[in-house]
Amino acid sequence: MARASHLHVQLVAHSQFHPPTDIGWETDAATDPEALVEFAGRACYETFNKPNPRTRSNDAYIRHIMEVGHLALLEHPTATIYVRGISRGATHELTRHRHFSFSQLSQRFVHPEESEVAVPKLIADDAELSQVFFRAIDNTRLAYDELLAALELKLRDEPNAVLRRKQAHQAAQAILPRATESRIVVTGNFRTWRHFIGMRATEHADVEIRELAVACLKLLKTAAPTVFSDFEIAALADGTEMATSPYVTDF
Repeated sequence: MARASHLHVQLVAHSQFHPPTDIGWETDAATDPEALVEFAGRACYETFNKPNPRTRSNDAYIRHIMEVGHLALLEHPTATIYVRGISRGATHELTRHRHFSFSQLSQRFVHPEESEVAVPKLIADDAELSQVFFRAIDNTRLAYDELLAALELKLRDEPNAVLRRKQAHQAAQAILPRATESRIVVTGNFRTWRHFIGMRATEHADVEIRELAVACLKLLKTAAPTVFSDFEIAALADGTEMATSPYVTDF
């Protein structure tokens, strides 16, 4: 029987910063990515001596560039997040954010029995609807196995075993539901992450991708607390969370 998945989001990498040794500049940045943002900005105007007392601290500097909209500086640091327990349908929405880089689980090589299913909250909260949902998932997997067996028989004359397996699986996978769990590695610069969160963490977004956006925001706040400090997380009436920022997050 199919099992429900649970969203699991991990920050697996982010930018390291190695300042030039021949520039007499120091920063009080809490993290490497935020030091990199400040360095890139000061490099534009050769202000390594911090002539403006109001923006001498890294925190004040970053808040200033966000207020004036100098968001190109946020394109230098990157973060990589590994996502598990998300539906295939939600990853279709995620990959519409074209400035990210993606590496996604292959359904052609991984049997659906090895994956769980992402159950929509409205269904998960209702025992009767959950029963209908899982019955449909189990029936689909039975049909998948039947199709796979028939396809392998149909392709038995193909001498290349790897090609035979690929062709059978890629045809059978067409029947798998959008709820099938996927796993995906996502890399983006901070401007891209801000845009994604700004678009997908609002109360108007789909519940599943909103949950993902909020979870990513919480992780990114640890990597760059000032860059993402303007996003405020709030609870909605249904128990889920949303996040909003007073700054424009579009490109």
